[in-house]
Amino acid sequence: MQFQVPQFIEVEDKIFGPLTFKQFVYIAGGAGAAYLLWRVLPLFVAAPLILAVAGFAASLAFLQFNGRPFILAIENSFFYFLKTKLYLWNNEEKTKKVEARRSTPNAATPSQVYVPKLSDSKLHELAWSLDIKERIAGGFASGEERGEIITPAPGIVAPVRTAREARI
Repeated sequence: MQFQVPQFIEVEDKIFGPLTFKQFVYIAGGAGAAYLLWRVLPLFVAAPLILAVAGFAASLAFLQFNGRPFILAIENSFFYFLKTKLYLWNNEEKTKKVEARRSTPNAATPSQVYVPKLSDSKLHELAWSLDIKERIAGGFASGEERGEIITPAPGIVAPVRTAREARI
């Protein structure tokens, strides 16, 4: 039995002459906004606004960045400016830790790190130990992951992690 598989599913259908439905809506909306500006405002004020609206409508309808519609570029830039940014690359901190580790002769090597047994599954235990050893080698491991006992400095409140630690 043979089935016909649809081809070119990403290509939109041309509904209004050479325009797709979205292109037609953008052009019609831009023309309507330009008409309203022409009727409401004096011509010397409306002319630059009409050109801006017409250019924006034409760019929404026809312009593409990297093969993607212009409206997606506007949406992505809008969310980029609104949302908080998360920067993950800490080159200075990493180099300081690596230099400090190189300068101390008794630094613990990743092979000497105590890895506690977390579960009965060998696969989970191996994955966890590899992750911790990788973080230690990269200089990103916390003191608890390296097996150090961390005591807070006087005047600093340490976060409570378990119910046993919360007991007074």
